[in-house]
Amino acid sequence: MSTTALPQTEYQGPQKSWYKRNEIAVTPWLFLLPGVLFFMVYVIFPIFQSINISFFEWDGLGDAEYVGMRNYAELWDDPDFFTSLRNNIIWLILYLLAIPAGLGIALLLNQKVFGIRLYKSLFFFPFVISQVVVGLVFTWFYDPTFGLLNQFIGIFGAGPINVLGDPNYVTYGIIAAGLWPQTAYCMILYLTGLNAVDPEQIEAARLDGAKGHKMLWYVVIPQLKPATFIAFVVTIIGALRSFDLISIMTNGGPYGESRVLSFYMFEVALSEYGFRMGYGAAIAVVLFLIMLCFIVYFLYSMYSEEKGR
Repeated sequence: MSTTALPQTEYQGPQKSWYKRNEIAVTPWLFLLPGVLFFMVYVIFPIFQSINISFFEWDGLGDAEYVGMRNYAELWDDPDFFTSLRNNIIWLILYLLAIPAGLGIALLLNQKVFGIRLYKSLFFFPFVISQVVVGLVFTWFYDPTFGLLNQFIGIFGAGPINVLGDPNYVTYGIIAAGLWPQTAYCMILYLTGLNAVDPEQIEAARLDGAKGHKMLWYVVIPQLKPATFIAFVVTIIGALRSFDLISIMTNGGPYGESRVLSFYMFEVALSEYGFRMGYGAAIAVVLFLIMLCFIVYFLYSMYSEEKGR
């Protein structure tokens, strides 16, 4: 009796769903989705909304009147806008001093000596306190009647200086107050970066005779590029969006000489001076474009460096 063999068929298991087939690629995006949605709703959408409002004359309550580029044209003839822009440039230049100052303090504190944890805590302290507290402390420090600054210069026979009341000094006085916590932040970044410095490169450089500033410039600082990048970005953004210290210490005075773009935007849009939402939005757009130029430049530099490796 002859039997015919059945055809051999390859066994196929149960069909997997699309998600199971792409689980590794899809799962990270599911975790990112809530954050991306919040970012879109609370950051990206308000940016485009501000750009749209800048083309209107609107008091925030009534009907909006389309005026095209009139708000931007008015900025060109507004002396208060250029005063604020000038002060922002001064903030930007002087605020960058926090980066080398933070690096210097980090190098000083990155030593194994007795009591170094206490010293680190003291230098870290300005970063954890509120900007409001910093503003109040420096307001008392600059006070022409009982402030420590005038008490100190009085020892040398110099007269009292009203730092916050003099248009020539007020911006620099506020920047000095802002540099106190910003330097502490840069110090923290560099202390973290110094912990990641490769000790083998340090030892090899010592064997080659490198020491002092040559060791710092050619061996240590190149390994601190990630910390430096973050310090630059955060410091530049902090300088351009400075608001709280000005509000606490001078409220834009004297005679509007301490205004910056963010504070002037608040004045014309939300304070008792204006309720001109369209004009305030135009100032916000200008400030956003300035920030965007710096951020794009740093991101492009970082991308080019990573691509060249």
